Amino acid sequence: MSRSLPLAGIRVIDFTWVGAGPFTTKILADFGAEVVKIESRTRPDQLRRAEPLVGKRGLEESGYFAVRNTNKKSISIDMKAPGARDLILDMARNADVMANSFSPKAMKKFGLEYADVAAVNPRIVFLSMPMAGATGPYRDYIGYGMSIAAIAGMFGLGGAPGRAPVGTGTNFPDHLPNPLHAAFAVLSALAWRRQSGKGQEIAISQIESTMAAFPDAVLDYAANGHVASPDGAKEGYALRGVFRCAGDDDWCAVAVRTGAPFDALRKLLGVTSDIEAALAAWARTRTAETAERALQAQGIAASLVARPADLIRDDGHLNARGFWQHLEHPVMGRTLYHGIAAKFSRTPTGYRSCAPLLGQHNDELPELAGLSAEQIEAMAAQGVIK
Repeated sequence: MSRSLPLAGIRVIDFTWVGAGPFTTKILADFGAEVVKIESRTRPDQLRRAEPLVGKRGLEESGYFAVRNTNKKSISIDMKAPGARDLILDMARNADVMANSFSPKAMKKFGLEYADVAAVNPRIVFLSMPMAGATGPYRDYIGYGMSIAAIAGMFGLGGAPGRAPVGTGTNFPDHLPNPLHAAFAVLSALAWRRQSGKGQEIAISQIESTMAAFPDAVLDYAANGHVASPDGAKEGYALRGVFRCAGDDDWCAVAVRTGAPFDALRKLLGVTSDIEAALAAWARTRTAETAERALQAQGIAASLVARPADLIRDDGHLNARGFWQHLEHPVMGRTLYHGIAAKFSRTPTGYRSCAPLLGQHNDELPELAGLSAEQIEAMAAQGVIK
């Protein structure tokens, strides 16, 4: 499979951790790149301890980490140890991409900014993903998906009118805009390098990348002076909501546009007023799936609120498409993974390996760094590799 993957032959040195960064490099790894994750036992990726956990709270039982780091390798290097910088630069000579998701001061402290790496490999594509970018008053701030969503204005648009803002239920910036923008930027830089022979530096502000995912509110204010409020999402809709159905905590989400869909809903319910109350009473007497199908048959946007068990059931849609995959993990055993969403007609994709154990591929350092086994052994004795 590997020889037909689109990124086969591309090597990535991966300093990213937690959310958006590892998802970026996962995309590259899943499509064939050799992604070498840099951690250490004194500073492992925080995601290794994130729930859900299989077993005890160690470094190898996190389902979250496992999903974010498929098809990768792990090298354990203590970046505080003398000699660590030189080892990374040796690895950089044979690499195509170096990625990090730290604040700008971290790579500067390591002595591994773009200029340092480009001096030994001018063809390197150097990706940085700081929360606030490399310049400006927030440049040294650090944050995670929830804080990025708040700073970028996303939370101010979510919730019910007149009530406190609500979050997205997950770290939206970590899962969609930031990793996808970053991966696309890396692919663009690699394509440009194929023509020019030169690498380049990519600096993505995760705040700005998140804002780009919902530009309407910002553009509306810039052009019209209109400040969007949480009820702005209802524009063009006669009714929106999540309605309880028959059963134990079962629900159906409904979004009814004005015009023909709203007329169809009134006809379905047999009422002309108090439509929302009538819909709530109607849904309460039906299962979520029955309500979904009845509403969709009338051209009304509706969906049952699925639970994890609904998504992975044997007769479900995702299983029918071969989306779910199982991998054997050395510690967690047989584990369920969501698949690779993009499918190519002539490029088979799938997981070649589960997430790596910390330092699992240290024995590959001689080849990765172009050094002898004796040199690597000496570095291990000095505490550089641990």
